[in-house]
Amino acid sequence: MFHRIAAAIPAAALGGILATTPQAQAQEFINVLTGGTSGVYYPLGVALSEIYASGMEGARTQVQATKASVENLNLLAQGRGEIAFALGDSVQMAWEGNEEAGFNRPLTELRAIAAIYPNYIQIVADAAAGATTIEDLRGKTLSVGAPASGTELNARAIFEAAGMSYDDLAKVEYLPYAESAELIKNRQLQATLQSSGLGVAFIQDLSATHEINIVAIPEEVVASIGEPFVPAVIPAGTYSGQEQDVPTAAVGNMLITHEGVSEETAYQMTKLMFDNLDRMRSAHGAAEGITTDTALDGLSIPLHPGAERYYREIGLIQ
Repeated sequence: MFHRIAAAIPAAALGGILATTPQAQAQEFINVLTGGTSGVYYPLGVALSEIYASGMEGARTQVQATKASVENLNLLAQGRGEIAFALGDSVQMAWEGNEEAGFNRPLTELRAIAAIYPNYIQIVADAAAGATTIEDLRGKTLSVGAPASGTELNARAIFEAAGMSYDDLAKVEYLPYAESAELIKNRQLQATLQSSGLGVAFIQDLSATHEINIVAIPEEVVASIGEPFVPAVIPAGTYSGQEQDVPTAAVGNMLITHEGVSEETAYQMTKLMFDNLDRMRSAHGAAEGITTDTALDGLSIPLHPGAERYYREIGLIQ
């Protein structure tokens, strides 16, 4: 974990639009990179943009819906966003330049703002498919998220750990949340694997009108993957008709920026989020997992100097 960072990195020009001090008069522009509009990243991103717009003088904010982790990290590296949501395993692969995961080079300009809440691997199956464990998905049709997305990378890891591959499925679809749910409703798809916070809207909507099963991923399968995956439980009652706890895997989410963002801006982005957690939690219940107690957990890339300044200020880093 990178807790000790050397001297602050000079702010890049970033098109001349970022202010580097609180006194600077140039308008601050913050593009918040999220995910699909039916997921958890998007409403939390909207909340962040509103917090920044009201809390940073002269700030102009924008929320961009994306294909989530992999696209977000590549956009940050191109200077096309100031802060982004991403899964911890995607961040690690971006730093290493894992080409198979969608990173053509090591994205060493990325910097961490905070570890936030865990994503749960949530496999939802049409009850008629009869799938209750991951082994039951053999011969079934399954959606795994957009190609090389953070969710799809999670799917690959889960199947490999279970001794399976996409070849064991009848058909694989590469679709985001909402489209997958619609296909299940229309009996054109039997199951979908998605990586998201608990209580995600698309499963709530699907379970309200359709009989589903939440498919179990055994603890021993998760343990065989290792970090950053950890065994977790989707509590009974999370979704309509879900009467029992369901074992699954979880992987941490992070807020990421890049070295071209000024120290002052990164400091403000970090401080304002933690100062306004009630607003984040009102946007989505997954934000209950955001706390300074775990803000440095599992970070596989260096902190931005602005974020480090905040954590030193509150005594989290000595």
